[in-house]
Amino acid sequence: MKGIIIRGINNIYNVEAENQIFECRIKGKLLNDVNDEYNPLAVGDFVEFDKTNEVEGQIIQRLERKNSFRRWNMKGKCNQTVVANMDLIVCVASCGSPPFRPRFIDRVIASCENVEILIVLNKSDIKLQGWELERYNLFKELGYETLLVSAKEKTNLNLLIEKIENKVVAFVGQSGVGKSTIINEILGTSQRTSYVSEKYDRGRHTTNYSILLRKDNLTIIDTPGVREIMVPHRSPVEIADSFPEFVLNKDKCAFNMCTHTSEPDCEIIKMVENGEINSDRYESYLRMIDSLLLQGPKWKGSSNSTSKARYKMPNKKLK
Repeated sequence: MKGIIIRGINNIYNVEAENQIFECRIKGKLLNDVNDEYNPLAVGDFVEFDKTNEVEGQIIQRLERKNSFRRWNMKGKCNQTVVANMDLIVCVASCGSPPFRPRFIDRVIASCENVEILIVLNKSDIKLQGWELERYNLFKELGYETLLVSAKEKTNLNLLIEKIENKVVAFVGQSGVGKSTIINEILGTSQRTSYVSEKYDRGRHTTNYSILLRKDNLTIIDTPGVREIMVPHRSPVEIADSFPEFVLNKDKCAFNMCTHTSEPDCEIIKMVENGEINSDRYESYLRMIDSLLLQGPKWKGSSNSTSKARYKMPNKKLK
């Protein structure tokens, strides 16, 4: 039988097939052709399985993914797919408590593979100001679709529904930004929510596994809230390609595989120095490149991507 994984906990997967839910495990505990991943299966994966009785089965194969949202798993020291086969990622951020963190959004974008992104800013009754507002507006200027909402005031939730209906949508975000609260308002569900720690101004973890939820023409995957996210282990060039402003100008660099960190005649570095590329976005990129060194061996052709060779930021105010 073929089905879709709607939840996975401790290597036990709920697979939906033919309007029924089967509790499944991996046959033999290892899947063929799936290596170097923290978990071989994720919510949204399509699988083939054999029924062992009327409500249980054994998964024998994971079908090809069209896209994924992955992150680096520090515990397992390898990449982990959080969710697969979506039509849209909704990255939920907060205007305050926890504070707006644009670099977290940068990392979410860099962790997506072949999927569109909608940036939703919750708690919009708290107004962004100064560099935070400038940084939020920059996402729109770079071509990302954005939306201001307030789950508390129920502001623009109808607009959000219009953007996600008839699609498979995964919600991702930091703990405490109101991701599950928004989903509860949209679907009328009762996903657990929690308050923000006053000491650290960070959300507490409540959703501790991904789960696929449905109502009418809405299909939403709620993913665990996290405090930080590390980009998956991949080439620095691939990380750079998640920055549209880099992609538009990388052909002007002296080297085809330029990592935009310390190479001579790098157009991206010149544009940062001239204020044509936002310096905080560039710093966000450099931190992602640095994090790759903590994840494993250096990539071929990326010897310049080291902390010692790291480009020194100009002493300028954020653009």
